[in-house]
Amino acid sequence: MKIVNKVVLAETADTRIVRIDVEAAVIAAKAQPGQFIVLMVKQTGERIPLTIVDKNQNKGTITLIFQEIGYSTKLLGTLKQGDSLYSLVGPLGHPTLVKNYGKVFVVAGGVGIAEALPLVKSLKEGGCLIYSILGAKTKELLILKDEIGKYCDKLYVSTDDGSLGEKGFVSDILERVLRKEKDFGLVYCVGPLPMMKVVSQITKPYNIKTTVCLNAIMLDATGMCGGCRLIEAGKVKFCCVDGPEFDGHLVDFDELMQRQDRFINEEKRSLGKFKDKGHKCRLDNTG
Repeated sequence: MKIVNKVVLAETADTRIVRIDVEAAVIAAKAQPGQFIVLMVKQTGERIPLTIVDKNQNKGTITLIFQEIGYSTKLLGTLKQGDSLYSLVGPLGHPTLVKNYGKVFVVAGGVGIAEALPLVKSLKEGGCLIYSILGAKTKELLILKDEIGKYCDKLYVSTDDGSLGEKGFVSDILERVLRKEKDFGLVYCVGPLPMMKVVSQITKPYNIKTTVCLNAIMLDATGMCGGCRLIEAGKVKFCCVDGPEFDGHLVDFDELMQRQDRFINEEKRSLGKFKDKGHKCRLDNTG
């Protein structure tokens, strides 16, 4: 599970978005759009779920994109080309149902844009007309615009500060377009939970099928620990085995966001330890 290529896609003073290509021939041979992997940087580390952005069956590699936010993703970011991951399992989750939906609106924000790339590619190949909205805090953090744009019939861009595209949120553009065009067979949304909640609220009155891609906290990724449970239509589901895609009109986002925040204090303490080490973590098995 060697890293054969590493590229920094975006960088600010506070964070980086990184692409790595990893040797994983078995996963590359089987992976389908929408599926993900779970990796560990070291034996004593936590499990990190990441969408399979691309694959190269000839080279036996898969492409992963992540943002350095917490301890584990920053630790992953310290690895270099030629380094190896401790473990990697996949492909996991149900693949995206690809068919001709007619007009499709793909709404992606932040690092969730990485998850939109294999989706728009496969939906375009399935005959869909693709509208996309890509959103980020600033132009420096907007990734894959050109890569996604080549599959889109219409592409919109928004940034919180207006440094690229329209100033505002992806939901503002979506709401404006839906007032004029309502004949969408599917709205697919991936990004921060609050964004997906708002998008689902916007599409519900129009009765447009809305799929959200959820990347919840995962531990064992087998459905046994219950760490990634959520409520859909009043029933308990598990993101790792029932997802990662769910009906946005039926997901209890408030409950899910509350659960996502339950380890926030522990995450802050863990990140503080990383900073105390000066970003010079030794990747051994001593913890």
